[in-house]
Amino acid sequence: MTRLDADAAVAEEGAADCDGPRLLSLEVRDVPLGGLRGMQVSRALPQRELPMVGAWCFLDRFGPQRTTMRVEPHPHIGLQTVTWPILGEVRHRDSVGSDVTVRRGVLNLMTAGAGIAHSEYSVGETDVDLDALQLWVALPDATRFGPASFEQHDGLPVLDLPTAAGTASATVVLGSLGDASSPATVHTPIVGAELELGPGTDAEVPLRPEWEHALLLLGGDTTVDGRHASGAQSRAGSENSAGTENVAALDPTRLLYLGTQRDAITLRSEAGARLFLLGGEPFPEEIVMWWNFVGRSHDEIVAAREDWENSAARFGHVRDHGPERVPAPPLPGVRLTRRRRRI
Repeated sequence: MTRLDADAAVAEEGAADCDGPRLLSLEVRDVPLGGLRGMQVSRALPQRELPMVGAWCFLDRFGPQRTTMRVEPHPHIGLQTVTWPILGEVRHRDSVGSDVTVRRGVLNLMTAGAGIAHSEYSVGETDVDLDALQLWVALPDATRFGPASFEQHDGLPVLDLPTAAGTASATVVLGSLGDASSPATVHTPIVGAELELGPGTDAEVPLRPEWEHALLLLGGDTTVDGRHASGAQSRAGSENSAGTENVAALDPTRLLYLGTQRDAITLRSEAGARLFLLGGEPFPEEIVMWWNFVGRSHDEIVAAREDWENSAARFGHVRDHGPERVPAPPLPGVRLTRRRRRI
């Protein structure tokens, strides 16, 4: 999905080293996307204090809502888009010739490389129920100027999570969790997984202590017990972290950042829950992110914007579309700088 908002404040952030286990609750903000049919999304990443989790640099939830989605062709560079539907269907078309239906249980992974364009339409001509996650993964220097591509994967691996009570499983959408790995192409050590907890569940989720992780509650109730810290003592880190030290109640309006140095977390649910786990090796490179572009410098972003406005060949032409497209917003009146982690 295109960012129809131009968030200049986000463009002026930057990166720092991760510093151990945390239970840090960060507010998810509502962002109106506008367009032909106004859509409201909930944005969990980037955060002013936390611009990235591993290579994950963007996380929107669009829905649940009843709407007609019409996102015209728009560009991306330097990233992968991960579309994970929860409810409804969306038609995806792009400039490498893809024309597919995005539906529940199927991973849709688009790698922009040096440049790609795509469109997203809800299926049908009337309002439909839609709910999905849209995530972006920053590409490392070694591959960010590579060719564009698109992958669709169903039958994703499901990991049964050990439980003291109830049932729990993890669908590994991207990367690896425990001994399960998604077949999708990745360029950095990473994990994206949907967790399902049955009623009355007490489950353990394995983590890699050298990675950082975060959790987003999609539905139901969950309490996180973070006492499986393999390094320094975990910290609440925020006045919004609930419960006693090392324990936090998840809230769908907040992203819970777990930090690093954890080999596992325990999740408990009374009525059952669905969550999304994202994480990975802390990204070694500082990035500049503006609109739909992930780069390394102000000048690189300016060049990509000019190329899109001038219909440069690097972005191609989206299948079965005419001249319709999303214009690039104006650049802010300051130089874009690399994003800096503040926690």
